[in-house]
Amino acid sequence: MAPRPTHRNPPPIDPSVPGLAARHVAQSAVATLLGPARGLALEDALAQAGRGLHLELGDAALARAIATASFRRLGFLTAALAERLRDGLPQKPDLLALLVTGSAQILDLAVADHAAVDLSVRLAKADPQLQHLAPLVNAVLRRVARERDAIRAGEDDPLGRNTPDWLARRWVATYGEETARGIAAAHLEGAALDVTVREDAEAWADKLGGRRLALGSLRLEGREAVSGLPGYDEGAWWVQDAAAALPVRLLAPRPGERVADLCAAPGGKTAQVAAAGAHVTAVDRSATRLERLQRNLERLKLSAEVVTADALALPEDNPFDAVLLDAPCSATGTIRRHPDVAWTKSEGDILRLAGLQRRLLDKAARLTAPGGRLVYCTCSLEPEEGPAQIADLLARNGAFERVPLDPERVGGHAELIDGNGDLRTLPSHLGGGSGRGGGLDGFFASLLRRVNA
Repeated sequence: MAPRPTHRNPPPIDPSVPGLAARHVAQSAVATLLGPARGLALEDALAQAGRGLHLELGDAALARAIATASFRRLGFLTAALAERLRDGLPQKPDLLALLVTGSAQILDLAVADHAAVDLSVRLAKADPQLQHLAPLVNAVLRRVARERDAIRAGEDDPLGRNTPDWLARRWVATYGEETARGIAAAHLEGAALDVTVREDAEAWADKLGGRRLALGSLRLEGREAVSGLPGYDEGAWWVQDAAAALPVRLLAPRPGERVADLCAAPGGKTAQVAAAGAHVTAVDRSATRLERLQRNLERLKLSAEVVTADALALPEDNPFDAVLLDAPCSATGTIRRHPDVAWTKSEGDILRLAGLQRRLLDKAARLTAPGGRLVYCTCSLEPEEGPAQIADLLARNGAFERVPLDPERVGGHAELIDGNGDLRTLPSHLGGGSGRGGGLDGFFASLLRRVNA
């Protein structure tokens, strides 16, 4: 269970000051994640911080943009602040978050310097525990604005200066220093908007102003609201990172097959299986997340049997033709999309989750019928959550064999297949790290076949 935030009552926010509430929500969410509740996701922290404020869509988007920018360059931002504070970084999460969000606006967002500084100072003055520090906030943020060019010139080492040490060390050990540096550079760019279309991908690429990737997804160039794009209301496509769409393509569900999608929410993979004509059973323990999955299926005019349950408790008397297990993981492969993950997860999370993944993988194996297919995947860059899980399963369960992938299964991108024949995508693939619009989420997936009972 994620830790509950322990914030004191929030200071009053003057609703007549444009942009103040948005900045308060961003600062409060960042403070929550820099404090004792760092196990929360940024979206959850933003929702909690905005409770009762009734933000307009534009203000909600601004709050999210500020908080996301704060975590995307948190290493750079805290280093710059530490160099400009006589006593180093403040220990108070609220003050640190106020300085970080203010600096992120100045350095990374299209926000006027005076607005970033003035509204940060107003937030300090509105908080009884920070109001005596308002002059400090004003002086530090004004200095950040004056020294913008010098600060940006120091942002040339995203692996060493903008990546937590424990993650940098792991990636160098797993992928080598050059690739680790490419991963860290790709995280600075953010993620492109990819969609999976039900049919006629070329036509939808024209309608949406995107390009078709060899992997099968469409990558859109614009940044319009998703719900306002052509085809959204009709259910012609759904948002899904190109890497996240690959596990189902490896599973290759066929019309009429019975397929189990374990840990299914929010439902992109369920939609893929249903669109292929298979009878899919979507299982997740979170009723709230399954409500979102059901709404997505209704928009897409697709159907699935939706089951709210712990996958470990499913009956095993009627095994499936194919099973997809997208196991809970540290999500370190999604940092370009969710930069807070780098700063809110720990090495201990990986070790804890690896035990759960092992139990789920054994369960998925028992749910797979003889001759059936099993795809295990995680959106993690960590070997314990990917290759090590498959090696261990094959060592302890002689009923399964690995099906090595051919490059044609991944659009001819041989670099996406590791030495064992499994899928391994990296944020630095497809031009990630060399400019906006490239990259993939970091995914691992293995295709297995049950060869006997």
